Amino acid sequence: MNINPIIILISQLIGLYNFALITYIVLQWLIHFDIINKDNKIVNKVYFTLYKIVDPFLKKIRKYLPSFGGLDISPIIAFFLLGFIKNVMFTYFYLR
Repeated sequence: MNINPIIILISQLIGLYNFALITYIVLQWLIHFDIINKDNKIVNKVYFTLYKIVDPFLKKIRKYLPSFGGLDISPIIAFFLLGFIKNVMFTYFYLR
């Protein structure tokens, strides 16, 4: 089996980005429901770092989505897009 290492690297980066996206969403919920305090230095640094990584991609998705009355479905669309990209890579660029 001949596996292209670039495809594997990109696939792992997509998986890491999915993990960052999940962590960002959970952290947002925990801050919103006052379970953790955003004034904590560690929480603030982690949140700000994840915000800088995840939010530019989500902003591009939000630009094309209609308003759902305060419900943000851009992370769901992001998961679908990342999964689609991953599947396309393995389908068309996978060396046999």
